Amino acid sequence: MSGLQSAINYIKENDNYLILMHASPDGDTIGTACGLCGIIKSLGKKAAVACADEIPAMYAELTNGIENPDFEVKSIIAVDVADVKLLGGLKTYAGKINLCIDHHMSNTGYADITYVDSESAAAAEILYDIAELLGVKIDKYIAECIYTGISTDTGCFKFSNTTARTHYIAAEMLQAGIDVGKINRRLFETKKKSAVELERLVTNTLEYYCGGRVAVITVLRSMYEQTGTSDDDIEGIAAFPRQIEGVLVGITLKELDEGGFKASVRTHPPIDASEICKSFGGGGHLRAAGCRIKSSVAEAKSALVQRAEELLLQQGITD
Repeated sequence: MSGLQSAINYIKENDNYLILMHASPDGDTIGTACGLCGIIKSLGKKAAVACADEIPAMYAELTNGIENPDFEVKSIIAVDVADVKLLGGLKTYAGKINLCIDHHMSNTGYADITYVDSESAAAAEILYDIAELLGVKIDKYIAECIYTGISTDTGCFKFSNTTARTHYIAAEMLQAGIDVGKINRRLFETKKKSAVELERLVTNTLEYYCGGRVAVITVLRSMYEQTGTSDDDIEGIAAFPRQIEGVLVGITLKELDEGGFKASVRTHPPIDASEICKSFGGGGHLRAAGCRIKSSVAEAKSALVQRAEELLLQQGITD
């Protein structure tokens, strides 16, 4: 892993940047990519962002006008991407990524230059330091991008990864003039009726294991068809199983178009979510991690629950 100064030097010395997000984009990868794009453009350089999947509607105003490069790409940066496998359809860039900026301790070091700060609650926090070191004033747009990344990866500052520094940076973004009430309503307090119906169907799949210590919900493609919804309408659902009293491991299985399932794992102490997902080629953080499993829903559920049970037993937690 290389230091932050190496990342700063690279940004200073190059141009024509394409900034990559991970597939199934969330607020942090989107906010970090768009914020970095804004920072780089403030230096008089060219930059654009790219994602293999469609940007959810709630974030569309951040990416508007910067998704398609109108220049010859010469430099490639990945943000909030721990492994090239997470790029989805953009995996063709594997071996060509010059710089990676991330906060996942599971980062595989695939880029020429990698800066990982696992103490940051979100990759977007790192942008605050990058802007300062580059001498870029954080304008309202960059501030909204950074706030979006931080607030979504901390569950609007509710998750245990939230630190004093997280609140400090968020406060600085408010000083830059963002409308935090409007942003929070858009991100956390607005739901379509069809999305509520989708959540009802998903909630009905809830199952408990290991004496109620593990809770699993399932999101099937047929549910989207039945309600006229998409992945955009289920963002944040992964937090639900962990919110249930007594649950230490919450697992959300989302059926993929190409087959198999994406698992989102959320945990409470003393269980490490990333340890569960590493067993299936994924990774993430102590309390939030993910992986993809090519199998039936029953097989995926069984394998994940078995691994969760092993970790519970290691901690002396039994039914």
